[in-house]
Amino acid sequence: MATVNSYTSDMPTPDRTSLDEIVAAARELLETDELTMQAVAQRVGVRPPSLYKRVASRDELVQLVAEATLTELARIEGDIVAVARAYRAIAHERPAAFRLVMGGISSPLIVAASEPILRAAGALVGPKDALVAARTFTAWATGFISMELNGGFNLDGSVDDAWEFGLARMVDAITLKP
Repeated sequence: MATVNSYTSDMPTPDRTSLDEIVAAARELLETDELTMQAVAQRVGVRPPSLYKRVASRDELVQLVAEATLTELARIEGDIVAVARAYRAIAHERPAAFRLVMGGISSPLIVAASEPILRAAGALVGPKDALVAARTFTAWATGFISMELNGGFNLDGSVDDAWEFGLARMVDAITLKP
């Protein structure tokens, strides 16, 4: 008998597919706006009743996708510029997942996902101001990326150049001593 997940811990299920495979399929389907239990079951090669033995509902599946994305964000390493670029790359690779985790999802993994930017900001400004610097930087990056993903930059010019310009100015701004 396999342990399914924290939500359905005692349900037996055959090992025809893993929870990781189910979440991976759900992440892909979320990006196509086709995330249904039926579509996930079909993608992983099981019938829907078998899928429900591992994941109780679509809401649980969405939560698992959010947690997988937060885990990915938590693994980012580097200085503040590298962290920001990785954050943007993840948003471009999985815009629906980015919107999901930036939309106020509740998870204890949010703390872990915040660690890379807190470390990087702390390296620039010290531990006393790390949180405020990280929040300021994250707000700018998230706003920029959200506008970019939603087609909010309609004027001529390179959005990549604007990103790099803003990135450099944000680093300058948070390291500026009063």
